[in-house]
Amino acid sequence: MARKLPSVLLRAGGDRRVRAGHPWAFSNEVLMDAETRALPAGSLVILRAPGGEALGLATFNPHSLIAARLLTSNPEAIVDALFFGRRIAQAAALRGRLIGAPYYRLIHAEADGLPAVIVDRFGEALVVQVNSAGMEALTPVLLEALEAELSPRTIVLKNDSPVRELEGLRREVVVTKGEAGAMELIENGAKFVADLSGGQKTGWFYDQRDNRRFMAGLAKDASVLDVYSYSGGFGVLAARAGAQSVICIDRSQAALDAASQAAKLNGVGERVSFQKGEAFEALESLGGTSARKFGVVICDPPAFVKGRKDLKTGAQGYRKLVRLAAPLVARGGFFFVASCSHLMDPALFAEQVRRGLRDGERTGRILRSSGAALDHPVHPNLPETAYLKALTLQLD
Repeated sequence: MARKLPSVLLRAGGDRRVRAGHPWAFSNEVLMDAETRALPAGSLVILRAPGGEALGLATFNPHSLIAARLLTSNPEAIVDALFFGRRIAQAAALRGRLIGAPYYRLIHAEADGLPAVIVDRFGEALVVQVNSAGMEALTPVLLEALEAELSPRTIVLKNDSPVRELEGLRREVVVTKGEAGAMELIENGAKFVADLSGGQKTGWFYDQRDNRRFMAGLAKDASVLDVYSYSGGFGVLAARAGAQSVICIDRSQAALDAASQAAKLNGVGERVSFQKGEAFEALESLGGTSARKFGVVICDPPAFVKGRKDLKTGAQGYRKLVRLAAPLVARGGFFFVASCSHLMDPALFAEQVRRGLRDGERTGRILRSSGAALDHPVHPNLPETAYLKALTLQLD
């Protein structure tokens, strides 16, 4: 006999967004009586409208701003390994059609029907991030489903994201199967190296795959500057596409070592050089009256805006980045700049780029406005899943 799930009632009017398709209910939309507040963080609940109508099954955390995360609109559903497995299989089939080679983001949270879960695939290895108390409680079921669908050789729970602390969860990295560490991946036909347990996020940023391919197409016979290069996704691919020379700049020696390995794996080691340093300092030292000019300049920084309190200073950071980088672009050359801060909306980001160009005394034209690669689908009612913004310009 199925166990009876507790119910969580939404306040009057608090059901409007959920009925419209939004997958979250915030704490101020929930009727937080004593019984509801006493529910353990991560409980599976039936989410109900003010009149008692069941809206679906959700995970619930009374201590989080995002109190309820909808799993399904079917209140009769059984949330087990088969439930997860169907969603994983659907996501894998989509990536197989979109990407082909098994190196991609397999699960992109709510957009793939598994809220607060990220799964990146590296061939026979999976890196999993679980960012809510509800999915933490369901992790054994998730792992069972991943095993049943994909039979991976390695599974790493890379649960070190700061957002976990907002859910009352500790940050940790656990290898639940196999052995983690540095491994090769294939992207855009090139080989790269990712550190699955010690690298940033899941060890690789698949979201820039399409942007890397586009910029590599502009790099033939050009000198390229790749700032915030991380493991060489942009720079090494540009060299492989025929760039004359590439300089990769990053503050992490481990990332630069991985980029150097990638350059050798792709036979372009002699055309790629590496410089450890802070991006702004490096850009300032490259500037000046006798500044070296590059045919392609790429700036893919980490999030400057991690919370609403950072919005003003973060926006100014993007403006300063463009001011320092744009003068290094040769006349007629190409400039790529990105923001992965979901709080920086596209209009605000474009405005900071415009101001930075003016500050740097450069003019030009926007050739392309883009976002994340196709294996990072966007939930139609959750704009936060469309976090990546990128502009490619030609500068005069």
